[in-house]
Amino acid sequence: MKKIKIGIAGCRGLSTLMGLRDIEDVEIAAMCDLDEDHLNKAAEEIGGDVKKFRIFEDMLESDIDAVIVATPMQCHVPQVLAALEAGKHVMSEVTAGVTMDELFWLCEAVEKYNKIYMFAENCVYIPKVQLVKQMVAKGMFGKPYYAEGMYLHDIHDILVYPSGKTSWRSYWQCGTRGNFYPTHSIGPVMQWFPDDYITEISTFTPGIHNPYGMKQDSGTTTMCRTNNGNLICLRTDCLSPRPHNMDRYTLQGTEGIFESAIYGKGRLAGDIDRVSLNSNKTEDGHMDWEALMNYKDLLPERYKNASEEQIHASHGGGDFFIVKDFIDAIRSGKQPELDVYKACEWTAVGLLSALSVANNGRTIEVPHFRPNMPLNEKVIKL
Repeated sequence: MKKIKIGIAGCRGLSTLMGLRDIEDVEIAAMCDLDEDHLNKAAEEIGGDVKKFRIFEDMLESDIDAVIVATPMQCHVPQVLAALEAGKHVMSEVTAGVTMDELFWLCEAVEKYNKIYMFAENCVYIPKVQLVKQMVAKGMFGKPYYAEGMYLHDIHDILVYPSGKTSWRSYWQCGTRGNFYPTHSIGPVMQWFPDDYITEISTFTPGIHNPYGMKQDSGTTTMCRTNNGNLICLRTDCLSPRPHNMDRYTLQGTEGIFESAIYGKGRLAGDIDRVSLNSNKTEDGHMDWEALMNYKDLLPERYKNASEEQIHASHGGGDFFIVKDFIDAIRSGKQPELDVYKACEWTAVGLLSALSVANNGRTIEVPHFRPNMPLNEKVIKL
């Protein structure tokens, strides 16, 4: 089996390190970062004969087969396009891009260069998300018709670097309006609607209430409608004073409901992921909650058989399996499930939400991202 050589751009990409090390015939051959101190520390952590680069294009000229792009979000599309043109496969961190035009370019480039593109939306791989997906497939929730995804994460402390310089997050995240970071919410819930894609969104906010001078709204809420008429509610809040809850989900179907834990940490720790199913009503005919993990035997086999090393890659093994799927896609030559079209659809929900907010919650049509999309559909429709 041919060894696959990986180059990592951006120290955030080290989250894939444990996963890559646990896959046979994979070598982390190169590391790239503008910050020399970060680069040296990353290379030391990787170990071996990893080559170090300050310039991304220089790394692309080295002997690597694929690139993991984990740089600030405004760098993703320019670097992905350069990598694809250089003949490299790519796994890109979220979000896929920062403008709608970038998303159209991205689809076109993947189609033109015929290389693997994978979206690194790791929340899709969290065990509870995968377990609910299996329960949906078995009809245990009946017909799903409503879901919620929330990303509640106060990031005011990373708007400025330790050096005192302004972070890119002050501009491309908290310097914008709308749902700037939707994919950790929408990626998982879309796993439970396998035949759906988002067709339109409307976004509402209570305004700007942060004390940091940021343009980001407090508690952005986006309502999404799918091609099958189902409804998804997304909430992002990154500047309100509150404990973190970055993976809060709900799924409602005709035969039951799933709700994730609300208090994962802190003084109220102990809350659990739970379900309530019509098939398990109490003796007096009422519905009640039970632990989601009562159904853990329905987890995909690879989760049930995960090694300690794979589980320790983070997210209960999810950070291993996402990397494994990327490597498997390279070896098979087949695009992964989290392909460029899903990446662009989920990212577009956030980008278009800013336009909706600016127009008092106006409904905005979401383009249907798919292979060979006609040019007249690569537009924003009001």
